Amino acid sequence: MSNLIKDNAIIADEWTRVVPPSLGEEAVRKQAGKVVLFKLTGEETFSAEQIAATQIPATGKVLVPFAVWRANKDALASRVSQGEIGLLIATHEDIEEVMAEIKDINPFALVAVYVERFADGRIFSIGNLLRTRYGFKNELRAIGDVLRDQLFFLKRSGFNSYLIRADRNAQEALRSLKDFSEPYQGAVDNTQPAWRRVNR
Repeated sequence: MSNLIKDNAIIADEWTRVVPPSLGEEAVRKQAGKVVLFKLTGEETFSAEQIAATQIPATGKVLVPFAVWRANKDALASRVSQGEIGLLIATHEDIEEVMAEIKDINPFALVAVYVERFADGRIFSIGNLLRTRYGFKNELRAIGDVLRDQLFFLKRSGFNSYLIRADRNAQEALRSLKDFSEPYQGAVDNTQPAWRRVNR
């Protein structure tokens, strides 16, 4: 059964996620800590060798990491305009730097934000910025360590699809979108606070 929730329903996933090839044992040791160092050095978490070796399917809807898209953006441009290429952004990547490279994000039919750990709250900020500052209008998906307790707040931050962690129940996660009937604060999904929305 699918673990993808979109627009308040569980649906089949049409997208194939591209993952750069893994490193050898020695390279892994050298790679260790790059995510931590990313903010300090700007160094990619995927090596140039990994990016060059990444295989992108020639047909179908494909979700590619930002670094892979950047290395192949000219070759992928026509498929982006046809709605076949989605963009995967990791929470440790600087969204301002990503957007400086992309300029206009709306040609992408799908943008997915990958969160490695449940406790990483940057996914909410990235979703909010993509919707409000950068005006993204299409499918915004949360993937990675995505659990039931996050969904309602991810929706409030602008996400409209969620790939639930494989070991969790998507039906239970879907019910969480109705945990609160009238949130008090305004947010991306409804900018008006409760006192403006509710007649008493």
